[in-house]
Amino acid sequence: MNISIDHKSHIPLHIQAELLLRELIKDPVYQAGKLLPNEVELAKKLAISRTTLRQALNKLVYEELLVRKKGYGTKVAPSKISSKSMNWLSFSQEMKARGIPVRNYELHLSWVYPDEQIASFFDIKTDKKILKLERLRGGSASAFVYFISYFHPRIGLSGEEDFKLPLYEMLESEHSVIANLSKEEISAIAASKFIAGKLEVETGSPLLFRKRFVYDQGDRPMEYNLGYYRAESFIYTVESRRNR
Repeated sequence: MNISIDHKSHIPLHIQAELLLRELIKDPVYQAGKLLPNEVELAKKLAISRTTLRQALNKLVYEELLVRKKGYGTKVAPSKISSKSMNWLSFSQEMKARGIPVRNYELHLSWVYPDEQIASFFDIKTDKKILKLERLRGGSASAFVYFISYFHPRIGLSGEEDFKLPLYEMLESEHSVIANLSKEEISAIAASKFIAGKLEVETGSPLLFRKRFVYDQGDRPMEYNLGYYRAESFIYTVESRRNR
């Protein structure tokens, strides 16, 4: 497999190395147990320092994709069932999986000052404006979710992007930002007057509230997302498998 790093790219070298390693370990010969090239050889081939390469390797070891044994080498970890929910989908992907066409009923963009909670997540000051995206979305029959997203200024969004496109696909293609990790908090709340008006329910009606924290390929915070779902129109399913 021919692998190389673009030293002129704005993507950090350790991130490029990590992405290359993820592709490399898909090779059947490594899946079958062949040791990866040693650090000196691989770092030389990629023209990066061993420290940079080790940072990428450590990430995959932490994710239990690789195992490393001192004096022996590094190889692909044996397959096993994880008890963690490792797969997450964007709203568009969720709806596509269910065979439901997605419709945007409203879409609003604005530049706002983040509150303390959002600024803390992004590790920025509250006096720096960030882009806020609000979308009322649903199927062809009716809207059933109201999303509010805030984006880290590091992404470089101008507000001129086409936010009607699938969000994470647009961020990746136009800004080389890959949504790599999502952490979520789910709770039941009563609809405020504002959200009730958007979702056409009574104020105080039960809603499914999902708070999503999205990180990029460098595990840096990129999006702070709030989702308000009509309770009778949406079911959140979690699938777990017992690890015996």
